[in-house]
Amino acid sequence: MAIHDAVSADGTRIVYRVSGAGRPLVLLHGWAGNLRCWGAAEDELAERYRVIAVDLRGHGYSDDPGAGYDDPKAWAGDVAAVLAAEGIDAGAVLLGWSYGGIVATDYLATYGTAAVAGVVYCGAPAHIGRDVPGAAPGPSMEKAIPGVFDEAAGRAVRAFSVFGNANTGPGADKGVDAQRLFGGSLATPPSVRKALFYRTVDNTETLRALDVPVLVLHGADDPVVPAVNGQYILDNVPDARGSFWEGAQHGLFIEDRPRFVAEVSEFIDALE
Repeated sequence: MAIHDAVSADGTRIVYRVSGAGRPLVLLHGWAGNLRCWGAAEDELAERYRVIAVDLRGHGYSDDPGAGYDDPKAWAGDVAAVLAAEGIDAGAVLLGWSYGGIVATDYLATYGTAAVAGVVYCGAPAHIGRDVPGAAPGPSMEKAIPGVFDEAAGRAVRAFSVFGNANTGPGADKGVDAQRLFGGSLATPPSVRKALFYRTVDNTETLRALDVPVLVLHGADDPVVPAVNGQYILDNVPDARGSFWEGAQHGLFIEDRPRFVAEVSEFIDALE
């Protein structure tokens, strides 16, 4: 694996990790995550594809510019900068988990699909904001806010505990992964955690205009991003297929890694 960085249009340094070879697969993590969230799924996908795992602005090792979190074009510019740094002008697959789905759609709304061959939404909405269709927060997210924005460590930890095993699914065997994800969330500055929710964007028209295939993966019991948000994407994209996992929650790539890798691989391999 190799660590690289790219400079976005507004000067923000975006850090990303590259592994494997083949068709580019860009992994965009969720709110308060980082490029390490994918765990072993990233390694397995890298056996087949050129996997580019990105630290979103303000997360992981990427810069926190203190601005741009409410600007779709800033998020789009971050993805564009990574693609440009890697010399990718066609054939990429964007895979957005949770908030990463919003970032992927920001890119599509701004730059179109010239560099993109397909998109995967995993437990993700395509847009954000109160009363925006297809952007409803789940009960775990609603309970966690505003405590997860608190600068007091104790209050923030208690607020994050509301998620429980939502990111990994039930079962003590995933407890280590759950703790790893919680650690990444706490390492994300509280100001960044808060800033990501201070915007409203409806990407419905972008979804309806997409001219590339889309795969929607969603846990039927997702308490963070309800499955109706995935269904909304499915209902509005012209060429889309959905896979809704009965009994599954938010972090499908951890909850059932073999199935996640298989379904993503099947989608990618079917692209022209």
